[in-house]
Amino acid sequence: MKVLLFLPELFLLLGVLTLFNLSVAGVDGRKARLAALAFAAGTAVLSLLCLGQQGTIFFEAYRVDFFSQIVKLILALGLVGVLVVGQELKDIRDAVRPEYYLFMLCSVSGLMMLVSSAELLTMFLALELSSYCLYLMVPMRDDRQGLRVQMEAAIKYVIFGVVASGIMLFGMSYLFAMGGSTHFAVLIPALAGMLDNPAVLVGIVMVMAGFFYKLAIFPFHFWVPDVYQGASNETTAFIASLPKIAAAAMLIKISTLAAPGVGGSALITLLTLLAVLSMFYGNLSALVQTDIKRMLGFSGIAHAGFILVGVLTLDITGYSAALYYATGYVAMSLACFLVICSVSRQGENVKIADLSGLYQRAPLLALVLAVGLFALAGIPPFVGFMGKFFILTSALNQGHLALVILAAINTAIAIYYYLSVVRVAYTAEPEARPALAPNNATAALGVVLILVIITLGVLPGAALETAATAVRALL
Repeated sequence: MKVLLFLPELFLLLGVLTLFNLSVAGVDGRKARLAALAFAAGTAVLSLLCLGQQGTIFFEAYRVDFFSQIVKLILALGLVGVLVVGQELKDIRDAVRPEYYLFMLCSVSGLMMLVSSAELLTMFLALELSSYCLYLMVPMRDDRQGLRVQMEAAIKYVIFGVVASGIMLFGMSYLFAMGGSTHFAVLIPALAGMLDNPAVLVGIVMVMAGFFYKLAIFPFHFWVPDVYQGASNETTAFIASLPKIAAAAMLIKISTLAAPGVGGSALITLLTLLAVLSMFYGNLSALVQTDIKRMLGFSGIAHAGFILVGVLTLDITGYSAALYYATGYVAMSLACFLVICSVSRQGENVKIADLSGLYQRAPLLALVLAVGLFALAGIPPFVGFMGKFFILTSALNQGHLALVILAAINTAIAIYYYLSVVRVAYTAEPEARPALAPNNATAALGVVLILVIITLGVLPGAALETAATAVRALL
């Protein structure tokens, strides 16, 4: 049945419609959150049940395969995690919470449609659906302090997003002119023999720019620190996790337009430069941060550089490693933001110093934070280490020795500022800071995230094989 190909997205859109009606009815934030959580969990179940579905719908503009379905499953599970992380929404007024959840579900539905897009215009519309919902979520933070930093963050987010979208559309026009179609199935063979044509290369890079922006690749990263700091903690947790996995998946899909050759070599050189600049800029900027969200924003730029290293190999091994690493990054980010949202008493931003003595105030939260930061730093046996190991191994096998050395140097830089936060949480005295008592849902999610981060790191074989199977389905 064709409906099974679109069932997870259809159910999530039903959730969007339900939340719209709840918003019009003026229900409180608690009921809206329960509705959003129910639809997120249902979408996760349906994504799992539809994992083996494949086919095309909407006049072949929408392609469902194992690659898109596995990414949708990760998105749905991540949405459940984000809703648990932001269960209190301390810095979002109750009156606008139904709309907040409406935009969140709508954004995820856009991401799900994005990864199944088999045509350029469908891809663009899905990306814009996801992005515009985020543009609206950022300024919904409460203005109790009168600083209006959320408005500044939203304006910067919109401006950079519009520029990235314009560049992407311009690149699509190049690809359409050279390939004669907007469908990937036609473009890939048509462009395979024209990669030495500068117009094709420029077109591919400009289309990639839209996802460089989502993933926060240099030089499309300037919005990151201000948006991370200006948005509410829960909104930042969402921005820092789910769009990343979708952007990584789409960069893999777009890179299949390239093939080894003159053009392919030029594209690899450009992506290598961007990866190196992203890693160094992100890590060096993160060294001097005192706001933990801002620090995680800069570190996210560096991690985007690592994901790009896997993409630029242009082979199944690198693609699989990039998808595996992006999945692990979702879990690592959610672990850190779970602690941030719990430590923040009224939704205010959390300074690194505010984590002092966390091991005494909330031992479980301190453990979740330590595991998340150790994994982000690339320390074994966590998923961050294995992800970096497989990405760098695939790059080395393709002859990118200098890139691997520079990436290893960046890993060493990152260890310093991640472990500095752990040191504050475990060695500093709490002073007058109160004890924290996470509720059952927070504690349960913390344990689940620890298990996911450790399991993916200790037993990476099944995850990597699944990622490789998904990439083969794409190719």
